[in-house]
Amino acid sequence: MNSSVVAKDIAQESWGVIINKLNTLEDANKFKSWAIQIVKRKALDYLRKKQRQTKHITFYKEDVEIEEEFQGSVNEKKDKLSKAIKELKIAHQQVIRLFYVEERSLTEISELLKVSVSTVKSRLFHAREKLKNTIK
Repeated sequence: MNSSVVAKDIAQESWGVIINKLNTLEDANKFKSWAIQIVKRKALDYLRKKQRQTKHITFYKEDVEIEEEFQGSVNEKKDKLSKAIKELKIAHQQVIRLFYVEERSLTEISELLKVSVSTVKSRLFHAREKLKNTIK
């Protein structure tokens, strides 16, 4: 063990097991090797536990880093899209907002804007094309 505190903890736990299991020892001449085996198992258990914790922490850090990178990428795309929408003609901005944000139907949009459904479709098509070209 690299730490005397950890070594003392393992020794104390080992003595607890030795005292509790002493009645299971069949040959008193084998006490020393039996006790050493208990200490050895306790030390290995500690190392395995520490290794598992280290792996979990490493995986967690990697997950957080990936998520932060992904979130940054999503935020950048949202910003680009917002800027691109603001560059559209007002008529195109309206249909984009009504269709995608407010989730209105084509018929509802045509009634609100007092234009035909085909005009709404045309504006949506042209707005999307303009956005595709601007974002690329």
